[in-house]
Amino acid sequence: MKSFFTKFWPVLVIVTLWFIFSFPYFARGLVPFPSTYLATFFPPWNSEYGMPVKNNAMPDVITQIYPWKKLTIDTWKSGAIPMWNPYSFSGTVQAGNYQSAVFSPFNLLFFILPFIDAWSVMILLQPLLAGLFMYLFVRSLERSKEASLLAAIAFMFCGFMVVWMAYGTLGYAALFLPLICWGIHKKYGLAISFGIALSLVSGHFQVSIYVIAAATAYILWKKHLSTLWFVLFGVLIAAPQILLGLRSFVLSTRGEAVVKGEVIPWQYLLTFIAPDFFGNPVTRNDWFGHYAEWTGFVGVIPLMLAIFSVTKKSLRKGWFFVLLAILTLLFALPTPLNDLLYLLKIPVLSGSAASRIILLTSFSLAALAAYGLDELIKNKKSNIIFSALCSCFVGVTWGILLFGKPLQADKLTIATHNFVMPSVLILLGALLIVLGSFRNKLVQLIVIIALLGLSAFDLLRFAAKWMPFDPRHYVYPEVKSLTYLQSHVGADRVFGNIGSGEVGTEFRIPLVEGYDAVYQARYGEFINAVSKGYVYPGGRSVVQFDKNGVYKTEALQLLGIKYMYHRFSDGRNVWVFPYWQYLADGSMHQVYSDEKYEIFEYYNVYPRAFLASSYTVKTTDTDIINTLFAKDFDRRNSLVLEQKPAIEPQSGPPAGEAGSGSAEITSYTPGKVTIKTDSKLPKLLFLSDEFDTGWHAFVDGKETRIYRADYDFRAVVTPAGTHTVEFRYAPDEFRWGIMLSIVGVGGLFYMLKRI
Repeated sequence: MKSFFTKFWPVLVIVTLWFIFSFPYFARGLVPFPSTYLATFFPPWNSEYGMPVKNNAMPDVITQIYPWKKLTIDTWKSGAIPMWNPYSFSGTVQAGNYQSAVFSPFNLLFFILPFIDAWSVMILLQPLLAGLFMYLFVRSLERSKEASLLAAIAFMFCGFMVVWMAYGTLGYAALFLPLICWGIHKKYGLAISFGIALSLVSGHFQVSIYVIAAATAYILWKKHLSTLWFVLFGVLIAAPQILLGLRSFVLSTRGEAVVKGEVIPWQYLLTFIAPDFFGNPVTRNDWFGHYAEWTGFVGVIPLMLAIFSVTKKSLRKGWFFVLLAILTLLFALPTPLNDLLYLLKIPVLSGSAASRIILLTSFSLAALAAYGLDELIKNKKSNIIFSALCSCFVGVTWGILLFGKPLQADKLTIATHNFVMPSVLILLGALLIVLGSFRNKLVQLIVIIALLGLSAFDLLRFAAKWMPFDPRHYVYPEVKSLTYLQSHVGADRVFGNIGSGEVGTEFRIPLVEGYDAVYQARYGEFINAVSKGYVYPGGRSVVQFDKNGVYKTEALQLLGIKYMYHRFSDGRNVWVFPYWQYLADGSMHQVYSDEKYEIFEYYNVYPRAFLASSYTVKTTDTDIINTLFAKDFDRRNSLVLEQKPAIEPQSGPPAGEAGSGSAEITSYTPGKVTIKTDSKLPKLLFLSDEFDTGWHAFVDGKETRIYRADYDFRAVVTPAGTHTVEFRYAPDEFRWGIMLSIVGVGGLFYMLKRI
C-alpha cells in the first residue's frame, strides 16, 4: 500500500482536487448546468420563476448544446443515426452542425445513467481527464512528480478549460492534446490516432485544428516523422464527422464569412495574473471585453514558475513550449500574425474567435511551470533577482492603480479589489522562490508543498467561482402551455417568442426560427425575403421570422405554422406577432390559455405536405421569390421549381373532381418522413421542410428525384393512384466518411503491426 501511494500520490491528488471541485454534484445533488439562468431569463420559464443567477455568460449551453445532446441521444436510442433536426430552421442538420458531437464515445454515458446525471458526469470528467493526461505527458518529459502535478493542476483548471467546461465540447476537443503529445514523445501510435480522432468527434472543429497543429509541430520538433502517419489515421477515423461538418460549413453563411473578432487587447494580458481585473460575469461587474473568450489564466504560481523557467539557461528540452506559447499568444493579440490570419481567409479559423488559440498558450505555460519548479529545486543559484522583479511588478502596478488613476472610479474599485488576491499570491510565490534556492531538504519540501497548495487553492477558487452548480429540478421544467403544444402540434409548426433550442429541440416542437453557426444559408435568404420582399444574405448564426414582414401571412401558410404562442404580459408590443389582425378576420382562434400564456390556431395554414397540380420554372433567386409571393400566384396548388420535372402534374377537368388528391404524413421522425398520397392524376408532392441534397425520396420503395421547390423546400413527382412516399436523410458524405474511417482503422493497425 505504501509503495502504491509513493508511486501514484500525484494521481490521488488530482482525483482529490477534482472531487473537491465536483463536490456540489456528488454531495448536494446539484448539476453543472445553468438551470437557474434558464428558469429566470428564458421564455416561457421566465414568467414562472425569478431567482438570483450565478452565471449568465453561457446561454449557448441552454439554447444549443444541451437540447442537441438530448435529440442526439434520443435518436440513437430509437435505433437511428442523429443526422437531422426537424425542430429548428424548418429542418436542419444535426450531425453536420458538429457541436452536437453525435459520434462522441462519451454519448455511451447516456445509455447507462439518467440523462441529467450522464450530462453531469460528462461535464465533470473534463478537468479530471485533462489533469491525468497532462500529468502523464509531463512526467514522460522527465519532470519530477511534483512538477508534473503542478502542470496537471494548471492545465485541468486553466481559463480555457473552466470557461468552456459547461459546454462539454471545446474542453473535450482540447483535453486530448497532452495524451497525443505523450503518444508522440513515447512513439505510441495508438494514443496519437485515437487522441486525434476523439478530439475531432468531441464537438468543436476549430479547437481540434489547433490540437492537430500543435501535435504536428511537436512531431517536427521531436523529429519523429514516422508518427505523422498516426495523425493522418486519426483524421481518417473521424472522417464521417469531418465530412458532414465541412459539408454543412460550405452550405452555411460561415462558408465565405471572414469576421475579425475576439482579438485579445494588449491591456487584457493583466488577466493572466488577475483574471477578474476587469470584472467577472458571475458577479455582474465585468465591463471590458469578453471574459469567456479571452481568459488565459493558468494560475498565478504556475505562471510565475513558467516565466522563471525561461530565465534559466538549462531550459533546453522545454524550448518547444516557449515558442508555442509566444507564437500562439501573438495570434490571439492584435499583431501582424493575427492580421495575417484574416488576410489569408483560412476556412473555419478566419470566421471564428481568434482568441481560442489561447488554449495552446495555456497548455505551454502549464508545461513550462513544471520546468520552472524543477529548476527551482535543482538550481543552486540565488533567485532573489527574479523574486525582486516579481515584487516590483506588484508595487508598480499598485502605484499606478492608487496614484495614476488609470480607470474611472467604479471600474478602478473593481480592478483594485480583484488585484488583492493575485498580489498576495505573487508576493508569497516570490518568497517561496527565494526559499527554494536553499539546500535544506525540509525547506525545499515545504516550498514544494506550499507552491502546489497555493496553485490548487488559486485555480479551484477560480473554477468554483465560474462554474454553476444548480438545482436539477430547474432543468427545462414542465410548463402547462408547452405540454399542450407537445400533445397537439404533431408535425405542424409553432411560432411566437419561443426559443428554437431550449423549446423547439428540447420539447420536440417544430419551429421556423433557429440558432446555429452552420444553418443553411439559403434558408436564411428565404426568411429574409419574407421580411423585406427581396433576397439578401442571412445572418451568421441566427434566423428570425420578421413578425411584421412583407410576406408574413404568405409564409405562415407555406411553412405550415398552425399555432401562435403568446404571453399575456407581452400585450401588443412591437416584438409581438400581430395575432389580433388575424383574430379580427377570423383566420385565428384561441385554443388554449392559462394565467401566463395563450395559444392561437391559424386556420388558413397549408398542410405540411400537399399535392400540387401545376408548376412554373424560375432559375434566379429574385424571380423565384417574386413569382412565389405574387398576388395572383396560387401557392396552394402550384409550385415554383428550378427545372422541369420528369412527369408533368395534371389538374383534371376544371369542373370535376378528377384532379383532386390527398397527402397524409403517416410517420415523422428526425431522419425519415413517410407520406401516403392518393390522386387520380400525376401530382407534385410538396413538403415544407428545408431542401438538402442529403435527402433521398422513394415512391413505393423506388428512388425518385427531389426537386427544390418554392426557393428552399422539397417536391417529388407522384404518379396517379395510391402511393407511399418516403424521405430518408443519408448524405453521401457520411458514406464516404465511413469508408475513409475504415481505411484509417486498417492503416492504424497495419502500422502498429509493423512496429
